[in-house]
Amino acid sequence: AGRASNAALEDLRSQIVSYRQGFLEARDRNSARIATVQSQLDALGPPPEDGVSEAEEVAILRANLNQQLTQFRVPIVVSQEAYNRANGLITEIDSIIRERQAEALLKRGPSPLNPSHLVPAVEDLFDALRNLAVETRVATRNAIQTGEFQNALPAVVILTGVGFLLLLRGGRWSQRAGSALTRVSHSGQSVWEFFVSLGRIVLPLLGLFCIVAAVSVSSILGLRGQLVLESVVGWGALLIGFKWLAAQVFPKTGDPLIPVSAARARSARRNFFAAGFVLVFRDFASIFEQIENASEPTKAVLVFPIIIVAAAVLLRTRQVAFPSNKDMAELAADGSKPGILRIATGLRLMCLSIGIVAPVLAAFGYSQLAEALVFPAIATLAVFALVMVLQEFLSNIYGWLTGKGEAASESLFPALVGFAVSISSLPLLALIWGAREADLTELWQRFLQGFEIGDTRISPTDFLAFVVVFLVGYGLTRALQGALANNLLPRTRLDQGGQTAVVSGVGYVGIFLAALIAISTAGIDLSSIAIVAGALSVGIGFGLQTIVQNFVSGIILLVERPISKGDWIEVNGQMGYVRDISVRATRIETFDRTDVIVPNADFISGTVTNYTRGDTVGRLILPVGVAYGTDTRRVEAILREIAEAHPMVLATPPPSIVFQGFGADSLDFEIRAILRDVNWILSVKTEMNHQIAARF
Repeated sequence: AGRASNAALEDLRSQIVSYRQGFLEARDRNSARIATVQSQLDALGPPPEDGVSEAEEVAILRANLNQQLTQFRVPIVVSQEAYNRANGLITEIDSIIRERQAEALLKRGPSPLNPSHLVPAVEDLFDALRNLAVETRVATRNAIQTGEFQNALPAVVILTGVGFLLLLRGGRWSQRAGSALTRVSHSGQSVWEFFVSLGRIVLPLLGLFCIVAAVSVSSILGLRGQLVLESVVGWGALLIGFKWLAAQVFPKTGDPLIPVSAARARSARRNFFAAGFVLVFRDFASIFEQIENASEPTKAVLVFPIIIVAAAVLLRTRQVAFPSNKDMAELAADGSKPGILRIATGLRLMCLSIGIVAPVLAAFGYSQLAEALVFPAIATLAVFALVMVLQEFLSNIYGWLTGKGEAASESLFPALVGFAVSISSLPLLALIWGAREADLTELWQRFLQGFEIGDTRISPTDFLAFVVVFLVGYGLTRALQGALANNLLPRTRLDQGGQTAVVSGVGYVGIFLAALIAISTAGIDLSSIAIVAGALSVGIGFGLQTIVQNFVSGIILLVERPISKGDWIEVNGQMGYVRDISVRATRIETFDRTDVIVPNADFISGTVTNYTRGDTVGRLILPVGVAYGTDTRRVEAILREIAEAHPMVLATPPPSIVFQGFGADSLDFEIRAILRDVNWILSVKTEMNHQIAARF
């Protein structure tokens, strides 16, 4: 009938959510029994369809199993129906609450600029303060409360003294501790400074808590005073937290996280602190509205000055806390972080638009809409500052642990950390901008339920199980490869190329088995995605056939081993040593010390010259030309002596000297010798040429 309050609807929704969870658990309760009975039916095979009667025992067993299967499936059907109904009810409740929220935001109330509303609002405010003072005065004159105060006086004095001491001196103590710690430990200075800066929050806040506890124990406040007192610690946390954030983003010494000048950084710190006061005053106004049950005109009049101040804070923040458009263009040209500049552009636009629109809306009576814009905008600035501070802190920890120092900020880790922290802040931003906790919980529940592929449902827990099992399998595979490469295979008679082929093959098989085990552990039924996999395979066959061809060629190279790691080969006019054979391509290091990446298919379909296949023995051919009129027999004898004297030339077969013929300007001879290691052919040529020059 539309008479239920939002609180009642939220309570009803939470009950239905608990019921829905029970239905979800009941839906999977008989899965093991159903699987067992189904396996028994599969073992019996399909019933005969050709009219031949089945054996009586088999028919009875089949009927019993079918009956059990039906009974086991009844709770699943019932719970699924109830689960769907619960989902529908939750959706209806969410729709009602959202419609009410939208209606409240767009509802036009009394204008705070109406003079007839000003005097009653001021009177209501003074009445509230007067009532607070009266309650406090009555409490202090009450004999019972006076006795309680006297009994608690020692505790009140101690708590008050400790509280003021921590509140006034806690920040300085933290600063001194930071200076001492910096002198002791020179490494990781920025990390220690961050931890010390937290003391400027904890110690003053602890002092404020002691003071509040002292006032509470003294029993000198009435009901209104107690309600206000309960919020004092939260207000102090807001102010101290905003001051700390301002000091971290715009430090007095060092470079600010947002690139602005020193003068604008000072103004930004003050403005950020003022933003904390704005939120405190808004919370105080909310408490006043609840305690005094203020009228709509009074609410509008009291909150209007706070909205004006908040809008001014936003406009001032845009001016001093972010670089201007011209400055951002110069910073982008200088290579500053583009992510921060893009976010700064968006926040500048947010501050400008909300800072202008919110007061106008409030003046025309749309106070709730103005509040829903201006105060979340201030909170968004705080969240943005907190994300930047956490990213910088984690980057400093990474630089300290890795020894990279400030150079770590240029690595991939800060970007990944910033992305993770930003994603983690999204739920907080959603709550700030009016999302309900129930909405986020519902999204989380749907996320946990996963998605379906065929008849298989994949949930985040299944995906996590898949990742963990696969990583464990991958780690074991790498460990096995390391053991084979470093300990076992070097003790065998396999050459280097064979060892590399075995290690690579073990790696491929291990990763494949790890993927299969991870898939089965996650409960993914591969048969349910066979059709999708078949369609994808057709697309892969047409679009990635070259990559697949190279992949298969790489496997053939590892199995047949026409080339191995360390071989001296020539392919496609490129000559060099094989340094690595991967799945898609082979890396060749040329004699110019450059790497040439050759697709594996070229080794299978093309012509490859392998100078060191199987062994390093190879032939040397060294041409020699002598002048006409020279004694050819004497030339042959000298060349033979030179060839036989070289230690790299094999004696069997012996080197031979060939008289090639009569050239245009010389008599052409050749030394043909078999070298022990053809890799030294250039050195052997050089040494023989020196000997020939000396002997001739």
